[in-house]
Amino acid sequence: MYRFVLTRQWVSLTLVALVLIPAMIKLGFWQFHRHEHRVAQNELIAKNLYAKPVPVTEVTSPGHTVPRADYWRAVTATGTYDPAHEVVVRMRTSNDDKVGFHVVTPLLLGDGRAVLVNRGWVAGGDDPRAYPPVPAAPSGEVTVTGRLKADETSGGSGIKDRKGLPDRQVMLINSEQQAAAIGKPVLGGYLELTGPEPAGGSPEMVAEPDHDSIGAHMAYAVQWWLFAAAVPVGWVVLVRREKRDREEAAAKGESEAGAVSPEAASA
Repeated sequence: MYRFVLTRQWVSLTLVALVLIPAMIKLGFWQFHRHEHRVAQNELIAKNLYAKPVPVTEVTSPGHTVPRADYWRAVTATGTYDPAHEVVVRMRTSNDDKVGFHVVTPLLLGDGRAVLVNRGWVAGGDDPRAYPPVPAAPSGEVTVTGRLKADETSGGSGIKDRKGLPDRQVMLINSEQQAAAIGKPVLGGYLELTGPEPAGGSPEMVAEPDHDSIGAHMAYAVQWWLFAAAVPVGWVVLVRREKRDREEAAAKGESEAGAVSPEAASA
């Protein structure tokens, strides 16, 4: 009674099931690895955010590529702001998702080098191509704290580095690009300002990265694995149902054959 599983319809159904099972298992592990990555990233962010700040010159230098292990590292820098080489970064959002600009001002260090400081977000003016109204950076020598970030690239951020932008407007925060304009060695990466807070709250400092939520990746992984387990169970249920239906059909046929009238039989 199980020979029906060798028919074309059942062979096709079985092959589909055999393809779905490993595919769903693989999707489950993909979501599981995303969960692990998110957990590890949250731990890295928390560790670096709350570590004792170190001088920025101890963790980066001109041409240095900031490794992932140093992302969001708490650092300090002492120097004087260079407003003449300040730039704004287009198409950046505020903490409540308004579109505007990030303000990046070089901080000139005592050793002749500079470090880029993202002072935060400002709204644009009436003319989108004009330099937006930006509060002046503090004058004189200052000591700032910030989160170390890697240079932005089109490949890493997905932001296209457009040409022909208005004066002092850029798409990416990149130390190598700004070094040519400043005319001084610029430390690799940049600082995301955390202190001191600007007077009047503008520019609006970039919010601390989220390191509490882990998303639903683990739940999705479990769902995919449950789907994978359900496929063979469902296949067995269908086979047994098909067997039962065939047995009932066969029994009905035998019953109808046995109920032929004597007149019909004699005829």
